[in-house]
Amino acid sequence: MKRLERDAKHAITLTLNGSERRGDAEPRMLLTDFLRHTLGQTGTHVGCEHGVCGACTVQIDGVAARACLTLAVQADGRRVDTVEGLSAREAGMNDLQLAFRRHHALQCGFCTAGILMSCTDFLQRVPDPSEEQVRDMLSGHLCRCTGYTNIVNAVLDVASERNNARRKSEHA
Repeated sequence: MKRLERDAKHAITLTLNGSERRGDAEPRMLLTDFLRHTLGQTGTHVGCEHGVCGACTVQIDGVAARACLTLAVQADGRRVDTVEGLSAREAGMNDLQLAFRRHHALQCGFCTAGILMSCTDFLQRVPDPSEEQVRDMLSGHLCRCTGYTNIVNAVLDVASERNNARRKSEHA
């Protein structure tokens, strides 16, 4: 029996955490599955599969997006960053990851990857956020362990550190 065209696999090429990667995906394959099963990037977690919990958050072309609501074919030719890429850029944990550790902003860790990706995008767009802004951004994530307070403290701490460093460099 001839395979239907809609079921044919498509070659996907994307820039994943700064490196070009390729794989094949059926048209209906989700980006979460493509990242985890085809490319072996298991840091992107699958939670609710409805875009509610935020565990699958990645960055597509620098903007936080739910990988469980994105088809792999939609990522073709685009830049995708996952939690694995955060520490790779810094040759160790980056400042946000260190702040999460310092403030005990994670417990089981299941939601942490998605939260880190959202926080990274958020701090690029809002470098000096208020507590209310951080809490609003976090409202797109479900975490059953932390109560969010330590996450908010970690994000505000990083924003403060970055702003202090920026001011010092401007006056140097």
